[in-house]
Amino acid sequence: STLTFHKCIHTGETPYSCNICGNSLSCKSALTYHKRIHTGEKPYHCDICGKSFSVSSNLISHRHIHAGEKLYHCGVCGKSFPSAILVTRHKRFHTGESPYHCDICGKSFSQSGNLATHKRFHTGEKPYHCDICGRSFTQHGKLTSHKRVHKGTKQSH
Repeated sequence: STLTFHKCIHTGETPYSCNICGNSLSCKSALTYHKRIHTGEKPYHCDICGKSFSVSSNLISHRHIHAGEKLYHCGVCGKSFPSAILVTRHKRFHTGESPYHCDICGKSFSQSGNLATHKRFHTGEKPYHCDICGRSFTQHGKLTSHKRVHKGTKQSH
């Protein structure tokens, strides 16, 4: 559950290690979610728009968008958001906070996902693969853009 996942953050222990990148995590469920960064697995799907998510709580937050619900507000500018994490990320634009630091080069990021993507430049990891030509990419969005090159071409089997 989300609460169990959250509680294991507070122990400070990180006994679970990713066999792909070596990142250490606080609980087994965190490791499961983390590995989805590498595999691209997104098992939770929105039944309205089809968007997929790697974590169920992100799908739940996403559903607020379709309902038109914006329950979270920025105290600085008043902008509204459908989830707490989105308003937290937004507030970093006002504060300039970049709490996620690369342990290799020291570069800082406002979002953990951006740090994970950045680390791939150091490791050379390219977890997103084109099923048509086999080319690999560090980011899912780069793969999506690349696939447009193949639009109109047929897959060879």
